[in-house]
Amino acid sequence: MQVGTDGVLLGAWAPVGSAQTILDIGTGTGLIAIMLGQRCEEGVIHAVEIDEAAYQQAKENMEKAPWADRLEAHLGSIQDFDLPEGIKEGFDLIVSNPPFFSGGTFSFNQDRNSVRHTVKLPHNDLLRAVRRLLRKGGKFATILPLLEGLRFKELAESYHLYCTQMIEVQPKPSRSAERLLLVFEKESKAIPGHTSTLVLMQENDIHRTEAYRSLTEAFYLNP
Repeated sequence: MQVGTDGVLLGAWAPVGSAQTILDIGTGTGLIAIMLGQRCEEGVIHAVEIDEAAYQQAKENMEKAPWADRLEAHLGSIQDFDLPEGIKEGFDLIVSNPPFFSGGTFSFNQDRNSVRHTVKLPHNDLLRAVRRLLRKGGKFATILPLLEGLRFKELAESYHLYCTQMIEVQPKPSRSAERLLLVFEKESKAIPGHTSTLVLMQENDIHRTEAYRSLTEAFYLNP
């Protein structure tokens, strides 16, 4: 699987704060888990992946990271995943770049199919797992296309997970938002100005905006 903008955005933006325990649900190549390990110098990152080929790739990538001793990949479904030994009250931070199509026509490419359709990880199951594995006071961060994100935000409330931060991601200044970066917590909080905007590319060229460059430059060889 290729590195995509969604994964880079989520890995660079997720609110690590002082998190000591982090869980990446559906880690794929391990990109987000490795990025979080770079940002959170003392945090231990667990990454769950149900696809065996992707798990093997993530495991190999993690082993090559300078902070490999703080990364651990797990093969299996999040529905069957239990808190690792030593983590009793839940994770400080959970992240997921989840599949987002709940319907539509299936492609002939099964790998792409599994990633883009909510077949192996329905959003209800994801939210149920987050509710079970997130500690009180912890945060859950995700990224979704605009409409799917708005639906997900509403669905999350039925699992008593409340959106406390939302960023609308626009490809260019003249374009409408296409993605939502979302943070959820177990307690509803009225946070003034919790919605903001991130523009990725400048209007008339292929260069990243200063805001996007500042957010992601630590992860590019040529920022």
